[in-house]
Amino acid sequence: MRKTNQLKIGVMLSYVSMIVQNIITIVYTPVMLRLLGQNEYGLYQLVYSVVSYLGLLNFGFGSAYVRFYSRYRVKDDQEGIAKLNGMFMIVFTVIAMIALLAGGILVSNVNNLFSKSLTVSEIDTARILMLLMVINLAISFPSSVFDSFVTAHECYFFQRVISLLQTILNPFITLPLLLMGYKSVSLVVVTTILTVSKFIINYWYCTKKLKLKFIFKNTPISLLKEIGVFSFYIFINMIVDQINWSVDKFILGIFGGTTAVAIYAVGGQINTMYMSLSSSISSVFIPRVNKIVAMDENNNKELTELFTKVGRIQFIILAMVIGGFIVIGQYFINVWAGNDYNNAYYVALLLIVPVTVPLIQNLGIEIQRAKNMHKFRSIVYFFIAIGNVFMSIPLVQLFGEIGAALGTCLTMVLGNIILMNWYYQVKIKMDMKYFWKQISMLMPCVIVTVLLSLGLSKILVVNSIIHFLIIGIFYVCVYVMCLFTFGMNTYEKNLIRGPINKILKRGQT
Repeated sequence: MRKTNQLKIGVMLSYVSMIVQNIITIVYTPVMLRLLGQNEYGLYQLVYSVVSYLGLLNFGFGSAYVRFYSRYRVKDDQEGIAKLNGMFMIVFTVIAMIALLAGGILVSNVNNLFSKSLTVSEIDTARILMLLMVINLAISFPSSVFDSFVTAHECYFFQRVISLLQTILNPFITLPLLLMGYKSVSLVVVTTILTVSKFIINYWYCTKKLKLKFIFKNTPISLLKEIGVFSFYIFINMIVDQINWSVDKFILGIFGGTTAVAIYAVGGQINTMYMSLSSSISSVFIPRVNKIVAMDENNNKELTELFTKVGRIQFIILAMVIGGFIVIGQYFINVWAGNDYNNAYYVALLLIVPVTVPLIQNLGIEIQRAKNMHKFRSIVYFFIAIGNVFMSIPLVQLFGEIGAALGTCLTMVLGNIILMNWYYQVKIKMDMKYFWKQISMLMPCVIVTVLLSLGLSKILVVNSIIHFLIIGIFYVCVYVMCLFTFGMNTYEKNLIRGPINKILKRGQT
């Protein structure tokens, strides 16, 4: 399959997978919440937030693979690629063993971690959950070598189909187990089985179809050192992400208990779905960015144009979602999760509003890495994340789950928005004035649509499914018409016209 077709199919399947994932989340989550109960769900989220810290043992090596693979591929150095594969497999196998050891220490200390906020039975369940999650994580480390190889080959069709199948199978297998009364343990068992299955399928595809080869001898130490230096700052960034998206639940688990964790987790689930809208499209451009930089590191004009083009598309999608959530999100949370999760609306807003800026600039992360200029971002984010911890502790004690989200919000504005946009302009040499000028052309449509919809919601109060649907449909129709008429450029309009014209032509034949 041609690379251009792979790219188009990759984007399409990314959004199909994302839509399916979000539909499943919307339908499955309320069922899961009611079957598990608020405390059991909070316990599951709490343990997951603790074990996820072991994912930091990746040390950023996974993100480094595509960059160094591109270097060898440009030179058609097959032996170099095989040595690179062998080195990464050795590194990740060692990391997996370290994860098992560290996980064993965590499991044996569950009581010491949460004795003040969990009951005896909850501690017993937490111990089982933690053990299974550690095993699942350890398996995922060597599996990531095959994932990275598929990404580097731009085989998006295979990659997205596997991801889509995993997304669909998880709830369909888990739900019957929950109905049989197996509670949160069943969630982790099913996830582990699917992780092992994906590992086996990826291994077969890479070795049989993509002819993946490993050379474990004569690995150049200089290459390992270079990758280590490159990955170190990605590792710092991983720590930052882990702190920003997991530490709140950990702090809430200590000071607030499982109920506060559950409420925050529902708001966090909205944030996760929101973030997936952006990463689905930007991820398929990673190899292209690395190729542009590999051929000409100073080609900032082409990078800025690609950065802006992708950013505008991401903003169009994200702005529609965030505007709609502002208008009818409160009612959605109450119906979806229940009245006990009312504060999840405010948690979600405090997370998704500031994260919108870094999401539409996701491709910039790959540009930094391709240029090997991600050091600044990692260091700044590290200190911002530490500030988030110190800010969140008193805010949690004062405002509970809303305080936790507020701490993340404030630090994100400073680091992700203000400092990073300065860095893109001054150091990376991206034309950020051009970028924001292009984004600002879309803003009037968003503001007008939200204000009109809020005005309608004052007349037609959102207190029933019918009113929810009426205002939701009104919002989407006004947004699309306004944007298509006044906001979109020719390229963006053609992205919509193209598929519609093809469908109409097929209908006429």
